[in-house]
Amino acid sequence: MSDTSGPAGETRGGIGPVVSAAHLASGAMPALSEVEFAVTMMVNAYHRWMVRCMAAAGSPGMSPLDTLVLHTVNHRDRPKSLADICLVLNIEDTHVVTYALKKLEKSGLIVTGKRGKEKMVEITTAGEAICLEYRRLREALLVGPVKALGMDEQELSRLAATLRSVSGHYDQAARAAAAM
Repeated sequence: MSDTSGPAGETRGGIGPVVSAAHLASGAMPALSEVEFAVTMMVNAYHRWMVRCMAAAGSPGMSPLDTLVLHTVNHRDRPKSLADICLVLNIEDTHVVTYALKKLEKSGLIVTGKRGKEKMVEITTAGEAICLEYRRLREALLVGPVKALGMDEQELSRLAATLRSVSGHYDQAARAAAAM
């Protein structure tokens, strides 16, 4: 299926913007509905990718969150606290990360320890090996084909920065909605 929306919400061929909820797109900023639909499609595809790539890397049965937590623990090869992981991944519900950590520890991919009173987690050799195999598969199966599209990497970085910025507005709007 081809995208029929043009720049800044313009339409091609008389078809409106590509959205999942026309009633939301009919407001003051239809382009935001386009972004929301694109993010939804991206998140679902990304989650499918992570699960299947982890299985191919030798660790079947991992959820997308398990995978994100494992890569976060492996990041920069230094111990992480539960608070660090939740902050980096923008997760409020610490219990879901705690569950992922228990699952990863049971699988032998991470180890836990203490730094003062704080519980810390570190990657194991097996966990690092899975992360490296995931990276190898990612390079071959995902990065190569995306690079072949000839996309400007600086533009992708700008897009990522924009999405991170907009996520802050969603966080603020969620706080405001919770206070109503």
